[in-house]
Amino acid sequence: MTAVGATRRIHPVLPGADRPDAIVLGPDHPTLDGLPTVAIAAEDGVVRTGEWLPGTVHRGAEKLFESRDYRQILMLVDRHDWLSALCSEIGVAVGVERALGLAPPPRAQQARILLCELTRVAHHLAFLAPLPGALPPAWRSAAWAWRGEVLDLLEGATGHRVHPMFCQVGGVRADVAEEWVAGVRAAADRWQAALAALDDPALHALLAADYAGVAVLARPDALALGASGPVARASGVDLDLRRDDPTLPYPTFEVPVRTAGDARARIELLVAELAVSLGLVRWAADLLAASAGEPVSVRLPKVLRVPEGTRYTWTENPGGINGYLLVSRNDRTPWRLKLRSAGFGNAQALGAALPGTSVADLPAAIASFVLVCGDVDR
Repeated sequence: MTAVGATRRIHPVLPGADRPDAIVLGPDHPTLDGLPTVAIAAEDGVVRTGEWLPGTVHRGAEKLFESRDYRQILMLVDRHDWLSALCSEIGVAVGVERALGLAPPPRAQQARILLCELTRVAHHLAFLAPLPGALPPAWRSAAWAWRGEVLDLLEGATGHRVHPMFCQVGGVRADVAEEWVAGVRAAADRWQAALAALDDPALHALLAADYAGVAVLARPDALALGASGPVARASGVDLDLRRDDPTLPYPTFEVPVRTAGDARARIELLVAELAVSLGLVRWAADLLAASAGEPVSVRLPKVLRVPEGTRYTWTENPGGINGYLLVSRNDRTPWRLKLRSAGFGNAQALGAALPGTSVADLPAAIASFVLVCGDVDR
C-alpha cells in the first residue's frame, strides 16, 4: 500500500502536515485558514482509508460566549459557518426566547423564515456553482448569477452579505421594507426559470457520469456518525427539523430524500431543496406583504438575565443540524453555551464514505459533502 502525497508544498503549520499521506486541497494562502486537509491511504489509485483533518480556524467561540451577554453572543455565533450565519443566529435567539418564555411577533417569525430560506438558497448554490466535472459553462454562470441576486437581497434587508447580525432575542433588529418584500417575491418567480435551467435532463446525465457511485455513504454509517442535513437525507435518513421539530412556524412541505447515498444523490438533493426553499420564500413573502406595519420585536429589559436551568435547542441549518446547549445561572451571560455544528458530523461521515473512491474522484466526493472549514474546525 502506498501513501498518496500532495502535488504541491505541504505547509508545516497545518494539522497533519507532517503526515506523508496528507493532501491539502486548495490554493496556497499566507494565513492558510480554511483549507480542507484530507489524509488518505490509497492503492492502485483507489482510496483505502480516508480522514478529514480538522484545521486551525478556531476562535474559542464557546469561551467567548461565557463572557458576552445574550445580545452580543448573536454577533459571535454567525462566524463559524459563514454560509449559514443568519440561521445560526436564529438557533441561539430561539433558545434564549424559550428560556425566557418569550414569543416573538408573527411578523418577526415570518421575516426569520424568509431570510433563513434565502440563506439556504445561497448556501446550496455556493456548492453547486463550482462543482468539479464537465458541467456546462452556462449552468455555472446561471448558478453564480442567481447566488449574487440572493446575496444582494440579504444585504438589502440586513446591511451585510456574510455576517448579517440581524436576528435578536425577541425578534429581528429592524423591519423589512415593503419594497424589499415585493422585490423578493418578484425575484422568486424569476428564479423558477433559473431552477429549471439547473434541474434539466442534461444536467442529471452529467451528474450520472461524474458523480454516480462516488463516495457512497450507507444509511447506518450516516446515523452512527452523526451526519445530518442534505448529506444524511441523500442516504435515506428522512429527517428535517423544519418539518419534524420546527423552531420557526413553517408550513407543511414535502422533504426531498434520496437513498443511493452517493455524490450524485447528494448533489441532486441540493437541487431539489432549492425548489423547496423557493416555495417557502414565496409563502413567507406573501405573509410579510399582508402583515406590513406590525411589530418585529418585543421590548426587553435593559439587563437581560436568563433564569437558571439547562435547555437544548436544535435547528435545521442549510448544512445540517446545529445544536445549542444553554446552561444559565440567572445571569446576564451564559454559564455554558455548547455549540454542536453540523459540519463536524458530516466530516466524520466523509471519512467513512471515501474508501473505494478513486483518487481522481476525490474533489467531487469532498464537494458533495457541503463542508465549511470553519464549521468543522471550531
